[in-house]
Amino acid sequence: MELQRYYPLLRGTTLLRAMPDEVLATLLARLRPRVQRYAKGAVLLLAGYENRDLGIVLEGRVHAHKTAPDGTAVLVADMGPGGLFGDVLAAAGAKSPVTLTAQCETLALYLPYARILHPPVADGAHFRLLQNLVAQMGGKYLALDRRLELLMCKSLRTRISLWLLEQAEAAGSDIFTVPLTRAALADYLGCDRSALSRELSRMQREGLLETFRSSFRLLDKDRLRGSL
Repeated sequence: MELQRYYPLLRGTTLLRAMPDEVLATLLARLRPRVQRYAKGAVLLLAGYENRDLGIVLEGRVHAHKTAPDGTAVLVADMGPGGLFGDVLAAAGAKSPVTLTAQCETLALYLPYARILHPPVADGAHFRLLQNLVAQMGGKYLALDRRLELLMCKSLRTRISLWLLEQAEAAGSDIFTVPLTRAALADYLGCDRSALSRELSRMQREGLLETFRSSFRLLDKDRLRGSL
């Protein structure tokens, strides 16, 4: 499959950050990636199975879910185009603790981890790739730490406020749209959907925010911070 039209997306990832076309072409030819298309609801990786590839979402959306002891599926990660998955698992040679599913028709690129670690040619481009891979794993660690901080908040109001402030900072605006449905957001925040909807409605009545479906407008960030 011709990948040149995805070069702008690929160079926007942490792994292939700012690499020029000729470097990308060289690396991809060396790594011999495979591309796979998935229908909505299809499983990319099943929990309990080993993973030997680093995946990049080219099109569509992927959710990572972990099954709780009571059988409930808990949303762990949401990835759109440019999202990377399987990097830490492939490095550790471990079985996946999560199941990855396509939320819509999705196209994924897979880079064999063995060829990343043991390239036929070790040059400056590949050294940069390895540096970026270490940075990517560090970013995953920090993201996990932020998620733990979120889940450690005792009240749902505090969890929502912290999440809203983080999203506004990432968007660089007090008005933003997130890719999560209300049900997926409830999973992410560790609550049920009805409790989330009730709390968001209360916060809207109190003049803290405006919300419609997956869009939010923060009206009083100081009061949101005050609830942390």
